[in-house]
Amino acid sequence: MKPPALQPSWRTHATSLLRCGGLALAIAWLLPACSSSSSQAPAGNSTRPAAAYAAVARGRIDIEGGLLNLAMPREGTLATVAVHEGDHVKQGQLLAALDTEPARLAVEAAQAQRDQAQAQLKLLGIKQAAAKQRAQRLSAAAAAGAGDGQSADDAREAAAQIDADQQSAGAALALASQKLDEARYELKQRSLLAPLDADVVRVLAQPGASVSPASGPLFVLLPQKPRIVRAELNDSFAAAVRPGMPAEVVAESGGDHARWSAHVLRIGQVYGPATLENDPQIRANARTVECVLAFDQPQDLRIGQRVMVRFGHTAAATAAPKD
Repeated sequence: MKPPALQPSWRTHATSLLRCGGLALAIAWLLPACSSSSSQAPAGNSTRPAAAYAAVARGRIDIEGGLLNLAMPREGTLATVAVHEGDHVKQGQLLAALDTEPARLAVEAAQAQRDQAQAQLKLLGIKQAAAKQRAQRLSAAAAAGAGDGQSADDAREAAAQIDADQQSAGAALALASQKLDEARYELKQRSLLAPLDADVVRVLAQPGASVSPASGPLFVLLPQKPRIVRAELNDSFAAAVRPGMPAEVVAESGGDHARWSAHVLRIGQVYGPATLENDPQIRANARTVECVLAFDQPQDLRIGQRVMVRFGHTAAATAAPKD
């Protein structure tokens, strides 16, 4: 007699149904996702083509010649500080001035000496004319037998002496004029003027402070010159970059919109360390060549801003909107 077959319980049927249902739901959820990703991949690749670059380098914004550091050309006490940080100055505008009283007194003394030498020269000129006239008359009288020949000789000698004194007075006048020019120059050196149009970046001066040329710069100026890019080109890319090559300048922290078109002005002939590299080990071992670029359109960027330079890009760069 066969033993009766065991019938599955209702719990076993329920577990099987749950497993089958869960698998079906998972398959139904995965299929649309797979089809959606596969359909979007070609569209993404077609709308963002890869750009070709001959080289990539780090750089920073700068101007030709860099910032201008100005110190007082003479030692003294500051009497006036005429500008503040953030001011725009024109060429020849006063920045600061020392106490000018000693220099002004020196100019007045030199002017008095020059006036005295000029008056002496004028007086000798009058005496010389009179002495020459007297010598001519005595010589004529001696020739006619109406005068003494010795008197005529003495008159000619006196005229020659006055002529020598006049030449000496002329040299004294020239020396006095030179001293006056020196005194006026020293007076000008008591004032510090802006050598060109610029923005005042920093002021390290206060009225009443004692300063000298050795005390360091008192003003830091940003000249009104076009911005450039100084890029550090790795030695492995130096041969791939040439003057005139187009480039794309991208701000390191400005997003995709902060990019500008530029071109290479010149490439340096001297290797140096990589100063813009963040990794200290790479910075110590890398050798770079300075590459200077000019923007295709004038840009008002901050000096020292870090950028990335992509050389030989094929796509036109988009200029960033100004603030």
